[in-house]
Amino acid sequence: MGGAEPGTRHLGLDLGGTNIKWAVLERHGADWRAVDRGQQGTDGAAGPDAVIDRLAAIGVDVIGRWPGVKSVGIGVPGLYDPRTGATRFIVNLPGAWADKPVAGVVGGAVNLPTHLVNDARAFGLAELRLGAGRGARSMVGLVMGTGVGGVIAIDGRIHQGHDGTAGELGHQTIDPDGPSCNCGNHGCLEAFVRADRLAAACGAPTPKEAQRRARAGDARALAGLARVGRYLGIGIGNVIVAVTPDRVVIGGGVAGALDLLLPSVWDELRQRVRVTDLDEVEIVPAALGKWAGAIGAAVHGAERAED
Repeated sequence: MGGAEPGTRHLGLDLGGTNIKWAVLERHGADWRAVDRGQQGTDGAAGPDAVIDRLAAIGVDVIGRWPGVKSVGIGVPGLYDPRTGATRFIVNLPGAWADKPVAGVVGGAVNLPTHLVNDARAFGLAELRLGAGRGARSMVGLVMGTGVGGVIAIDGRIHQGHDGTAGELGHQTIDPDGPSCNCGNHGCLEAFVRADRLAAACGAPTPKEAQRRARAGDARALAGLARVGRYLGIGIGNVIVAVTPDRVVIGGGVAGALDLLLPSVWDELRQRVRVTDLDEVEIVPAALGKWAGAIGAAVHGAERAED
């Protein structure tokens, strides 16, 4: 009798402003399983070249402990060139990141196919394959924190566009005369619902404190979250009309307040979405927490290598 088909191993690296997280996944057909994970400090102050060398060293170390890894994916918090594997612009890390050959350096160190992916798209891919989006035909994801990242999946595949930027849902314009956004536009969804704006709307120093006050019944905090939820509902509604997803997955630090935001989100959706049946749409919290980026990067590397 023949045995079960052997699995393959894949490494994901998630480049963050504070830590580099990594995850080793095993794949058996359509089934994925995380078998190990960890993190090390990024030390971004040392500059881009030192950070890239650290990524490569982590890759070499992990693959040395998990032989048989077939591919590497790297999630980056910004823009990159998918053809060259070089970064174009990285947020929250000091130094000049333009044209840094991240995939080339890491891939050369580990002698494996290595591909970059935006960290929000990595989040979405992880949730789609292993997390809260599993089983959905189409999915939209938002990562709410210092900024607002996004992802769109259709027919089981993340849509990346020609340059890896498709799915930047946080940068849809909600109000053309709205507040400034870090991207340079005015009135983006991110400008209304990112962490610092949520805290300010609630009269609190931090999002965590805003949530605490709201759960204690503070009127200003509750009103602020309702206002943020309204804008979030407008943004989600725009995407529902365009994509008609089965599931909307919300992750990131601000997602801890999702239960407080959802009533006003749904009020806005019911008011504005008239062309599709909202009963067919779920809005759910992400399932994989802080490891989603590394897990999704591993999946991306595996699927790109397979393609």
